Amino acid sequence: MSKFGVGGAHPGGIDLTKEILKTEEINKTSRILDVGCGTGQTAAYLAEQYGAKVTGMDINPIMVEKAKNRMRKYQLPVEIIQGSIEKFPVKDGNFDFIISESVLSFVNKPTALKEIFRLLKSGGRFIANELTTNKRLSPTSEEEVKQFYGLDSVLMEKDWITLLEQTDFKNIKIRMQKQSMLQYNTNSEFQYSEYIEPELYAVMHEHFNIIVKYEDVLGYRIFSCTK
Repeated sequence: MSKFGVGGAHPGGIDLTKEILKTEEINKTSRILDVGCGTGQTAAYLAEQYGAKVTGMDINPIMVEKAKNRMRKYQLPVEIIQGSIEKFPVKDGNFDFIISESVLSFVNKPTALKEIFRLLKSGGRFIANELTTNKRLSPTSEEEVKQFYGLDSVLMEKDWITLLEQTDFKNIKIRMQKQSMLQYNTNSEFQYSEYIEPELYAVMHEHFNIIVKYEDVLGYRIFSCTK
């Protein structure tokens, strides 16, 4: 994704992000962390639309550079940091909102959730848009998905809720449900790198093949909760 520079690569894209954020009480005093910010599309929207104090964080240096370029281009005061949500060197209780869009599936989930909980202020909000299976995959199918995407597990809705509860999050709600990843996103933007290795096109092709193959199983959910 980094070489293709996909903005809004998460399910539903930036349009779904905007719809979700409408119901949150975000204002100019809000401090927001966009976890796995990618090219910075959501972070830029938060700064531009709400005037919020936004920090974007991503582990991928190519994405970090593209996010920084976006903020320079639009002259937005968004801080972009390279780092991991599994260990983020910021003081406790620093953020009013933390947003995760297709990030937790690719990290150690309990560790990342504990770090998110630590970083939130009391009463702070966590909003996540994450890959979720509509039913349990067979062992063979689960292994195929895990191997291709580099996942340690593929979770159902109830599994996510259990993890959030174990981290002591409250008021857990499933704000929206989409059953198929084929409804993924038709409004992505692209910031292509100058050179893209030919094999990466094959990887992207295989990504879409897996989505089609498991269209009845692979979905996503929007989770929101409070510290």
